[in-house]
Amino acid sequence: MQFVHGLHFNNLKGDIYGGITSGVVALPLALAFGVASGAGPMAGIYGAIFVGFFAALFGGTPAQVSGPTGPMTVVMALVITRYAADPVIAFTVVIMGGLLQIGFGALRLGSYITLVPMTIVSGFMSGIGCIIILLQIGPILGQPTPEGGTVNVILALPDLVSGIHWDAAFIGALALAIVLFTPKRVTLILPSPLIALVAGTLLVWLTLPGVPVLGDIPTGFPEPHLPKFTWEFLPDMVSSAMVLALLASIDSLLTSLIADNITRTHHNPNRELIGQGIGNTVAGLFGTVPGAGATMRTVMNVRTGGSTPISGMLHAVFLLAVVLGLGPLAGRIPHAVLAGILIMVGVDIIDWNFLRRVFTAPRPTVVLMGMTLLLTVFVDLIVAVAAGTIAASLLFVKRMADLQLQSIRAHDGVEGEIPLTAEEQAVLSQYPREILLYHMSGPMSFGAAQGMTRRLVAHGTCKALVVDITDVPFVDASASLAIEDIVHRTRAQGVHILLAGLHQNVEKILARIGVLKTIPADCRAGNRLEALQKAAALCGTAKAKESARPPGI
Repeated sequence: MQFVHGLHFNNLKGDIYGGITSGVVALPLALAFGVASGAGPMAGIYGAIFVGFFAALFGGTPAQVSGPTGPMTVVMALVITRYAADPVIAFTVVIMGGLLQIGFGALRLGSYITLVPMTIVSGFMSGIGCIIILLQIGPILGQPTPEGGTVNVILALPDLVSGIHWDAAFIGALALAIVLFTPKRVTLILPSPLIALVAGTLLVWLTLPGVPVLGDIPTGFPEPHLPKFTWEFLPDMVSSAMVLALLASIDSLLTSLIADNITRTHHNPNRELIGQGIGNTVAGLFGTVPGAGATMRTVMNVRTGGSTPISGMLHAVFLLAVVLGLGPLAGRIPHAVLAGILIMVGVDIIDWNFLRRVFTAPRPTVVLMGMTLLLTVFVDLIVAVAAGTIAASLLFVKRMADLQLQSIRAHDGVEGEIPLTAEEQAVLSQYPREILLYHMSGPMSFGAAQGMTRRLVAHGTCKALVVDITDVPFVDASASLAIEDIVHRTRAQGVHILLAGLHQNVEKILARIGVLKTIPADCRAGNRLEALQKAAALCGTAKAKESARPPGI
């Protein structure tokens, strides 16, 4: 196995150009994400450097470029706010999140993480986009963001508007307009966020000195900090780290899928999680903003020629060279310019593709998406993802249970929905209404267990019940116990029951749970015809006994 996944030197020219171009795109975004997170602009830049370099070196998506992203920035801002009294604890959470990602990859959970329903991802991402926009209203109007989250920002809107700093608002609107309306042919040469950053900074520097700027910021290479744990905060730290790890993993693997579609390649999800985890662990050790696979930077990298991890590592080296050479100038960047850039980031994160279909999509899907969005914006990111995923899972189980119950078809010898062979029909016709045949197909799970029991036990006046499970490839524990219950309850009512066509996998599960030994061997048959013949024999024996019984007894 290659030490660096997808590394080769056949595309060196394209990788150099792709790495530098994606570095240019990353520069203004990393600064903006650093400020928005509360860790500072240099924390954003160095976050892009550490995560970008190590994720490319150890990751599993060759063309992917990583760094701080909008969703990760929102979560990091909450973590920094929660542990504002001791920032080292906040960055310990980042380290824990990175180690969890490494654990996800080592346990080969990469293919499972992307199973989070896209409806929930859509609502979550749209909610994060709304949070980014709301939190930048204050800075783009020349004022600090109100503390206390999005609800307080909404409540403070009248004060923010009444106290507007007009010069800052003009610069912020200009930056937003540049990002929004720069022609695509221009952005292929110079990314619009960089144009907005340079133009807005120069305009304020030369003509509008009263606009709030970043001011003095620390320069030089960041110092590492040892992790710090306290028993008081440990449960919250673990919870926050889990959110960071899950969000970074989902964000990265979704970007990996996009990279696969563009490059016609296949990423290694578990290796990607390990690479991202190493990058975020290093970012936490040096007190910088965590990151994930960045869609915009990855697409720009691929379109400008990058295709191997060299481009992702060069993007980080380019940012390091820029920050070491031009770092002191970053203090002159206006807050309003970064706010304008971030508002556009928030707009891009919102899932407009889904929102355009909100009036035609199935109502449960729209409700799930809307619930996740509102919980993300107004309650909590953890609650939003957990509640949305649980609700989506329950809805899925209900739909599957309905389909499983619909697959149960019946035939009583006179009428039914089951196609029968001539021999099977002949056997059933001997005892019409006395032998009831049920055919089940598809996997049977806990969602359908109760309904299955209700339907099969309500067999009316029949004397023999044949349950054909030839086409059932899998049963879970609940469905297995339901089969046991059906057998026992049917026999207790004096009705003969036979299970036909026990699949090898189903037999193993029934045996493992201990259900098989409670079902008598004379209740089982190799196939449907054999079961019907046994049922006919039992019904014939019962008839013979009845006819032989003396009158009056």
